[in-house]
Amino acid sequence: MFTCIIDPALERVQVGTMRFPLGVYPVEPIDPTQGYAVEFEAADGAEDGSDLEEWPDRYVYDIVISIDRLPTLLLQLLALMPPRVFPILDFIGHDEFREIDPYISYEQLGMDQLIDGTRQFEGFFYEDGMCGFGAMSEEPFFYLFVDEHKILTIRVEPDLKPKVDKLLESFELEQTTEPVGVDTVAHEHRSVLMIPQGSTSVLAAEEIVGHLRQEWRLTLNVDPESNVDDEGQELGVTAWRAVVRCDEEEDGTPRYREIYLWAGSLSQAETLAMSACEAPDPEGPEEDGAEWLEVAILALDRLGEDRLREALSGSGVDVGPAIRARTPRVIHAQWLAAS
Repeated sequence: MFTCIIDPALERVQVGTMRFPLGVYPVEPIDPTQGYAVEFEAADGAEDGSDLEEWPDRYVYDIVISIDRLPTLLLQLLALMPPRVFPILDFIGHDEFREIDPYISYEQLGMDQLIDGTRQFEGFFYEDGMCGFGAMSEEPFFYLFVDEHKILTIRVEPDLKPKVDKLLESFELEQTTEPVGVDTVAHEHRSVLMIPQGSTSVLAAEEIVGHLRQEWRLTLNVDPESNVDDEGQELGVTAWRAVVRCDEEEDGTPRYREIYLWAGSLSQAETLAMSACEAPDPEGPEEDGAEWLEVAILALDRLGEDRLREALSGSGVDVGPAIRARTPRVIHAQWLAAS
């Protein structure tokens, strides 16, 4: 089974009884306040911009709690949700034009699968400063999300408010005007995972995201036919870097293909990346005409021209003509060395 390992050299920041995640910590003085704020929100469209149904009248809670207590609280809250939910995952990746990669599933997932995933990669979900995760249901409406600061937001129908209040009271969390978490002061984010030499079962953050995209049936919640930045500005054809995992046999060691390409949309970039793995390659499967058992895109990020030049500086590829032409195509592909 795949897992993840936290770098043991990292030190945790603690102020009073508040223990901060290893991957997000204050860099200036803070007087943290554990507790929650709650307010009423009127019905409107889904906040994440998805096609899920309009969100009904609800109460929204912002909850600050010490990281050592968060997993237990989360499990208790998940017990209030129905047995099938829509998973949510945010990841601060390496895309030059988008700060956060927002993933959501439009297929309901069994709660046991969601909980198993959070336990399997507990260090990633609860300690890493580059990810957020959660789930939502429509009947009854219940939205739960732990952001990259490990601050918990929940939205529930009014009928569920008494149960949530009682649960928070059992954790000795009190209502306050403004709970004080790490996001209220200057702070740093970092990834906390490490990969032991020669390991095949310990995953890096990008591999975990790729694994969860398959297990939780996640879709990147952006328009696949356009290419815009966080402000909605059209970018046209840009450079992309893809990392693709290629499996020859079910229990074998996977190979990783790094691909640089030009594309004018996410959909086009995915197609080009997959084609770069399926094309004949002298370093591919040994049998002539053999196919990969499974091919999965783990990362697909856009690059500016400077980063593209830097990334390919030692490859022998002259990127100048490609930059001038900006024609959708694969620029360079190579196999990554095994760790």
